Amino acid sequence: MRSDRITKGIEAAPQRALLHAIGLTDEELKRPFIGIVSSQNDVVPGHMNLDKIVEAVKQGVAMAGGVPLVFPAIAVCDGIAMGHQGMKYSLVTRDLIADSTEAMAMAHAFDALVMVPNCDKNVPGLLMAAARINIPTIFVSGGPMLAGIVDGKKTSYSTISEAVSQFQVGAITESKLNEYENKVCPTCGSCSGMFTANSMNCLTEVLGMGLKGNGTIPAVYSERIRLAKSAGMQIMELLKQDIKPRDIMTQEAFENALTIDMALGCSTNSMLHLPAIAHECGIELNIAKANAISAKTPNLCKLAPAGEQYIEDLNEAGGIYAVMHEVSKLGLLHSNLITCTGRTVGENIKGCENKNPEVIRPVENPYSKIGGIAVLSGNLAPDGCVVKRSAVAPEMLQHQGPAKVFDSEEEALSAITKDQIVAGDVVIIRYEGPKGGPGMREMLNPTSAIMGRGLGSSVALITDGRFSGATRGAAIGHVSPEAAVGGNIALVKDGDIIEIDIVKNTINIQISEAELEKRRAEWRPKAPKVTTGYLSRYIKNVSSGSSGAILS
Repeated sequence: MRSDRITKGIEAAPQRALLHAIGLTDEELKRPFIGIVSSQNDVVPGHMNLDKIVEAVKQGVAMAGGVPLVFPAIAVCDGIAMGHQGMKYSLVTRDLIADSTEAMAMAHAFDALVMVPNCDKNVPGLLMAAARINIPTIFVSGGPMLAGIVDGKKTSYSTISEAVSQFQVGAITESKLNEYENKVCPTCGSCSGMFTANSMNCLTEVLGMGLKGNGTIPAVYSERIRLAKSAGMQIMELLKQDIKPRDIMTQEAFENALTIDMALGCSTNSMLHLPAIAHECGIELNIAKANAISAKTPNLCKLAPAGEQYIEDLNEAGGIYAVMHEVSKLGLLHSNLITCTGRTVGENIKGCENKNPEVIRPVENPYSKIGGIAVLSGNLAPDGCVVKRSAVAPEMLQHQGPAKVFDSEEEALSAITKDQIVAGDVVIIRYEGPKGGPGMREMLNPTSAIMGRGLGSSVALITDGRFSGATRGAAIGHVSPEAAVGGNIALVKDGDIIEIDIVKNTINIQISEAELEKRRAEWRPKAPKVTTGYLSRYIKNVSSGSSGAILS
């Protein structure tokens, strides 16, 4: 046991003295030490209930003969951070979470870990840490929020984002805006659509790092507590069998994750996080591979914001295992991979039938014969960019129009709210990438403003930043190389015609290579927006969005 170095022998007497000081008995010092990484805080709706999840995990660990020891991880709520300086700090916390978890796990010689995340960067950050530390590890998330109900219809956080713009143009009353405000987020948990948090919790199941239901059992269900106890007990089995994260998260497991990502229509942020997690496993995951997988993977789900169904509906339909079972009929999954259950993917999903063909379409009747995410490339994005194809209006799958160029989210949002953006325009928001932002801010406010003004089927938005999982419409993010390093997005001028073809996976500025070279020669880098603190260090060390915005 790794913990032997702090519990066994004469030399460990000083460490034992300190362990006695936290209340551990001689009997407990003979048992495995299981670190429980708790993301609980009082700020984030998805994390306010994690104390109950953690307590259940502790009970499970103790029942199975381990010693549970809890330590914290930070977590930012993207929704609260949205639209102001706070959003610069969202993506960058992914690395802080991974680094601090590594430090705690290595410093205290834990034998195994149970990760308890829920929202946004917390899930990938802890998956990165799990791969890096590589001791037996299992995940149990806090679970999704239930959908809100307004006028008899289910709704979610994305509704209130778009309602602000609807109110500004007089489409709804202040009373209705207030009703949305008070009803769209009715419980604790990660926001109820297939946004980033739920996308990553679902993909944790697919990767094999979480038990069945990790991504879909609602936060307020007692079943979630039982799942947490099961995870606490199962970590002891993983320890006994010495099954580690890198045994589970193989190249083939990431291919499974990309496949189910396409079937679900997950957040485009998955195209940032999966490569970063793979990198920690020693695997290079090129996002361009997503198109080949998408070409043969049908889109089976249209969960909010792409449709009117929610994670709770997916759970009742059979959850992620049911989606995997459906996709496996096409022979698209690697089924012989070991998972945290101690069984293979194929053994896990056997008999997990689709219980609602309206929520999980059968492979014979998909929403689309190709997947929910597309990676585009062309002279605007030589290294690629990403769009949630399943949330794009059909008429916007192929679009060309004049560029309206802005060097920050604030400038673009101001123009949209002043009705300076009209049907046919292509809004370019640049200098918001990993280095330029810094921190690759999400652009939910501009996209929501476009949708709320009824322009979702006639205006495209393109950025070297990111889009929230709550975004819908022709929102194309992660343009690489980014503007801050001289990528071609920095060379676009107002009025340039931008051609977007999501069907053919291309995105281009309709100007000659000679004109591009002329503009490149005239281009000068902008001074960094931040020169002190963690963000300044992040600017120096972060890679391109096309490689997962990882730190060197």
